[in-house]
Amino acid sequence: MRGIRKAFDGVTVLDDVSFELARGEVHALAGGNGAGKSTLMKILQGVHSMDAGEISIDGTPVRLGSIHDARAAGIGMVFQEFSLVPSLTVAQNIFLTTEPRSRGLIDDREASRRAREVFSRMEVEVDPDAKVADLGTAYWQLTEIAKALAQDARVLIMDEPTASLAKHEADALFELAGRLKASGVSIIYISHRMDEIYRLADRITILRDGRWHLTEALTAVTPEQIVEGIVGRQLEGALEYRDRGVESGEVPLLEARGLRSGNRVRDVSFSLHAGEILGIAGLMGSGRTELARCLFGIDKPDGGELLLRGDALDVSDTRRAIKAGVALIPEDRRAQGLVLDHSVRDNLLLPLLGSLRRGPLLDDGKAKALSASLIERFKIKVANPSRPVRLLSGGNQQKVVIAKWLGTDPDVLIMDEPTAGVDIGTKNEILETIRELADSGKAVLLISSEYAALLAVSDRVLVLREGRVVDDLARQSIPDEEHLQLAVQGVNS
Repeated sequence: MRGIRKAFDGVTVLDDVSFELARGEVHALAGGNGAGKSTLMKILQGVHSMDAGEISIDGTPVRLGSIHDARAAGIGMVFQEFSLVPSLTVAQNIFLTTEPRSRGLIDDREASRRAREVFSRMEVEVDPDAKVADLGTAYWQLTEIAKALAQDARVLIMDEPTASLAKHEADALFELAGRLKASGVSIIYISHRMDEIYRLADRITILRDGRWHLTEALTAVTPEQIVEGIVGRQLEGALEYRDRGVESGEVPLLEARGLRSGNRVRDVSFSLHAGEILGIAGLMGSGRTELARCLFGIDKPDGGELLLRGDALDVSDTRRAIKAGVALIPEDRRAQGLVLDHSVRDNLLLPLLGSLRRGPLLDDGKAKALSASLIERFKIKVANPSRPVRLLSGGNQQKVVIAKWLGTDPDVLIMDEPTAGVDIGTKNEILETIRELADSGKAVLLISSEYAALLAVSDRVLVLREGRVVDDLARQSIPDEEHLQLAVQGVNS
């Protein structure tokens, strides 16, 4: 890709960007949220057209005017947000729109046979006839990859592929990436996780503010140089733990006693004090997200007690939870945290509409002022707040979700994977916001599969396993990520 330029609504998002990929290479693509990574890859995928520049494959210029053009050129993409149809089988998803046919009819049996061949080449075991909705996240990821390989992809774009995976699932994905590389498949790997980049990639290209900044072999660049290249400055101690010296009061702000909900929250008890950050760690399926949903009134409790400042707390629905001062930053910002086709301003104001009423109408001037203050406070990069929020980068979308709930001034903030898929600079900003909230007397329940982030801010860490709390660890008793990983897996260190 040479001299790529792209603008949306007069705003330049890519300016003279070049990128190259060798056969059988894993090339990391990094940059801050809004740096242009996704736009560059969507141009390569045929989703967006470029305003200027040239794309060549094997030295021959190509025109990629559509996803079909890119597919025909051997380019496949595994998106961060899955593009599967849950109600269909694995095989049906893999061959969606390219179904094998027999006598004019779709041949599901042939699709299943071909899918087995693809998984065999990948050296993984997945049932092609299983319904996607019945499978775990790791199998969704494998199905996405198989979907690309079934179309003879020679270039595979992987956008934050481990964002929803547990550690052992991510390890299996890394092994698969190694096998694909050995077979001659070239991989463009987009990730904000430094350990993954150094484990997988041969080279790295960094974009900053829509321009090319650096292309270098991983052996010739340090993690500190990568971080500085991404954010444009040095970040000192971004993920270092700071003992905040929290003193717990006699009465917890929030307390759960024997909480039960569905088959994932089986017997959860904990206390959370004002000014405290309580981390939640556990494998996929341990009940972390289900606990958050229960505390916020999305899923009704089947038993147990919830107390707020020592008094019974009713979270039989989300309205009651919000009124009591509880807020939830959900795990999936796009599906659960935003109305993608609504504007940035409207998304920011959704939980605050009651405070903006002027008779039967909304006070438009007050609404604009409030949204502007939230945008400034949380450093949301947006050219026009009236444009759809889907046009923002992932990190800025996450800031919108966090900002809109903090605008309600909650006493208890539940954050489910708040740093997933954001760059190191945005991650640092989010973690610093969490510390500031706790310092101001808020109670924060932080769920994260990123152990470095969890250990950077938590005062205590609860370990969940099969819907139960199996450990309540003081942060000072956890030497490093490896020890937390052992605790999560139930292995004695």
